[in-house]
Amino acid sequence: MDANPDQFEKEARKQGYSKIAGIDEAGRGPLAGPVVAAATILPQAFHLPRLDDSKRLSPQRREQLFDAIYEQTVTIGIGIVDPIEIDRVNILQASLLSMRIAVDNLRPAPDYLLIDGTFPIRSPVPQRVIKHGDRRSLSIAAASVIAKVTRDRLMRLYDEEFPQFGFRENKGYSTEKHRAAIRTFGCCSIHRKTFRGVKEYVNSLW
Repeated sequence: MDANPDQFEKEARKQGYSKIAGIDEAGRGPLAGPVVAAATILPQAFHLPRLDDSKRLSPQRREQLFDAIYEQTVTIGIGIVDPIEIDRVNILQASLLSMRIAVDNLRPAPDYLLIDGTFPIRSPVPQRVIKHGDRRSLSIAAASVIAKVTRDRLMRLYDEEFPQFGFRENKGYSTEKHRAAIRTFGCCSIHRKTFRGVKEYVNSLW
């Protein structure tokens, strides 16, 4: 992570905020499955070595951090938006919606939001968007790990229902094996029908 990973949290506390939530999502790019967001409020004395943007961690390390974050955090909120809604509103809007749901699921409610990316969410809570926030803010990095592990676990469950597509390995992303499976079997109910690589096969839905 950056040299001062709690700089944004400290700045928010100086402004008088105390329940500062970091928000991130996982699953914008895949051809299948939901987009999952997480929101985390960390205690001021939070310390977790090697916490980083989930994309820069091994699956094993993410799983270890997932448990440690749940043990130390004040509260965690999860937001899940399914492929039907993704196709209806587009992936950007679905991602922002998942973040809003995650925030709404926080108890206690936050009084300030740190959001990964460049787009704010629809919320009355004061917020700040941070580009590459998952490697610059502790709260967002924690949220990125929770969102990624939660989504990966969901995709492993979907793999049991749709083993032809290899969701356990590809997590719905556009790997060559996944694309070949779509060409062979068509698409299933959790594929995103408006995405290139899937929409060409919607007539063969099963």
